[in-house]
Amino acid sequence: MARDWLIEGKYIEYCSCDLGCPCESMADPTQGHCTGLVGFKIDKGHCDDVKLDGLSIVATFYFPRAIHHGQGIMHPIIDERASEAQREALFYILSGADQRPGTMFQIFSTIIETIKDPLFAPITFEWDLDKRRARIEVPSAVRAHSESIRNPVTDAEHQIITVLPNGWVFHEAENVAGFAKSTDVIKFDLNRRHSSMAHVAWNPNGLVHSYKEYQQKFGRP
Repeated sequence: MARDWLIEGKYIEYCSCDLGCPCESMADPTQGHCTGLVGFKIDKGHCDDVKLDGLSIVATFYFPRAIHHGQGIMHPIIDERASEAQREALFYILSGADQRPGTMFQIFSTIIETIKDPLFAPITFEWDLDKRRARIEVPSAVRAHSESIRNPVTDAEHQIITVLPNGWVFHEAENVAGFAKSTDVIKFDLNRRHSSMAHVAWNPNGLVHSYKEYQQKFGRP
């Protein structure tokens, strides 16, 4: 039976591509394959009557080609503070079950072929969109941080925004430089590669807000 859920909070992604993700402009991955991690912290959320506020989720991934070709491998990492009921709710959401086709988790459910056993661990999730800074750390597994993209000549910080009014992950994101290393199940070491930071709100029908509503809610130009 379909369940009623909503998660709203902070989203970040890291991948092995050059700055500015080719997938967002329908191009092939820079190196032919795609590996990295995604993470989000739920500021406000629920699944039926199970509250999810304050929990963080991270997942490392690997795709041998562009992600739309599938054959992906994913390793979920769940906040160790989650209760059994919260874990079950999160796995239901992440599974893509009972969700409209073309929405984030439903799409990932079709392109991920292998899901590794989940890790339950403490997750450090620091995120400041205005300063374009973020940090994720899972002890003995993942360390990642993001910072502003800098001009290669002047070293000045640059603000670069990706706007996707009809996006399926986010409507608008700050493009930043990402540094991420995983020593766990899916291994990678990314240095000044693509990273995005965005406010998100998802439910079974995908992004909750239209682009106009997003602009009004978060005061974006």
